[in-house]
Amino acid sequence: MPLLQAKLNQPMRDWQGRSVWIIGASTGIGRATAEALRAKGARVIVSARDSAALQDFANSPPGCLALPLDVSEPGTVAAAAQAVHTALGAAPDLVLYCAGYYRPLRATAFDLPEMQKHLAVNYVGVLLVLDAVLPMLLQAGRGHIALVGSVAGYRGLPMSLAYGPTKAALNNLAENLYLDLHPQGLGVSIINPGFVETPLTAQNHFKMPALISPAEAAQHILQGWARGQFEMNFPRRFTRWMRLLRCLPDRWYFASVRRITKA
Repeated sequence: MPLLQAKLNQPMRDWQGRSVWIIGASTGIGRATAEALRAKGARVIVSARDSAALQDFANSPPGCLALPLDVSEPGTVAAAAQAVHTALGAAPDLVLYCAGYYRPLRATAFDLPEMQKHLAVNYVGVLLVLDAVLPMLLQAGRGHIALVGSVAGYRGLPMSLAYGPTKAALNNLAENLYLDLHPQGLGVSIINPGFVETPLTAQNHFKMPALISPAEAAQHILQGWARGQFEMNFPRRFTRWMRLLRCLPDRWYFASVRRITKA
């Protein structure tokens, strides 16, 4: 197979009997992906801060494990990962990091605590999870790590002063993880959605182009895994323009963003 046509990851199509740990599964994309994977026969362990929402998911129908977790509390992440390993008796087949935090912010109203909270949840939380799960995945010689980024990480955008940089960091991190872990038999993917109807995007007071539901986002993600993709961005009618903006010279890019957003 020509190099440019080769699958970057081992395609994941059959979920029957596979084990999945989803972090950030109480609402939105994480919850919808958990539901989609459970419907396909996967054993799903869900984590988030909202223990009531997690237990509701785990009980209907029963068979899933709810494991409350606040990724901004370092001491709890390693214990949660060990609980996952104990419950499964092995390393999970897939670890999906979907926890996220977002507040609109501009540099003219710079807020250091808000910047730090974005960093703690959207990026440092990922590092804590990697620190906990990489040893077990490497020992097993299999498994897949998926991170939920955003097209907001492609380039700077208005109101994304705190959020965008954390998602840009995830894109770079995922590329580095892939380079190091693919030769070890592990898969890595980065998921960059456009606008998805979630409690986070409900804070936006502007018309969000190509807005999709969490269930639609979950289907895009499962399709990407089935195709062995490294990056998934959707819906393409929106994200293809965001990818194009990333390639523009700086002068054109800033002028285009100001024109489109009236920033």
